[in-house]
Amino acid sequence: MKIYTGKGDTGTAGLLNGTRILKSDPQVEAVGDIDELNSALGVLQAVFPGTEKEMLEEIRTIQSDLFHMGAWVATPRNSPPMQFLKPIDDQKIAFLESGIDRMDSLLPPLKGFILPNGNLSGAWSHLARTICRRAERHVVRLSVEAPMGNTPKHLGNTLKYLNRLSDYLFVLARYCNHLLDSHDSAWETSGSFPKPDQP
Repeated sequence: MKIYTGKGDTGTAGLLNGTRILKSDPQVEAVGDIDELNSALGVLQAVFPGTEKEMLEEIRTIQSDLFHMGAWVATPRNSPPMQFLKPIDDQKIAFLESGIDRMDSLLPPLKGFILPNGNLSGAWSHLARTICRRAERHVVRLSVEAPMGNTPKHLGNTLKYLNRLSDYLFVLARYCNHLLDSHDSAWETSGSFPKPDQP
């Protein structure tokens, strides 16, 4: 299989049903964000403590889910390839929630806003979180602007997963910093801002 085909030389990309659209299309942009997020998780794994085998396997599972998600976003609604796609279901979202609860139970209570920094694995977790939020914004835009229709069900689950994943990555960043004795860096304010748990 050749790596280069030349089909994208004119600025178009192919969807799973064979349709070609501009690479600037919101659909391609959303897929690109998900791919970028997946790659950031790959770097995170490279700097993650090797002793944390369970966590590394959890991150690999998320990477696999993101591949499936990219396929959903790259497939127009009601096209034949959709019947072969693995769903983003509630079980996958529960998987993220379980990971959040497990890590959070090991962390000191969050008492204010924190800066996105820390050790290398913690910093990469924060960066992955921001990419995840961008992906979420672009999938939201795709769901209401693209010809796929207004928030089709499979994009609804995608949005739910991305929203929960950003929370997971925030807690993961704190967990990484805690694991390697890097404390959260509190954002020093003048006292005029509410605490995170306040409206």
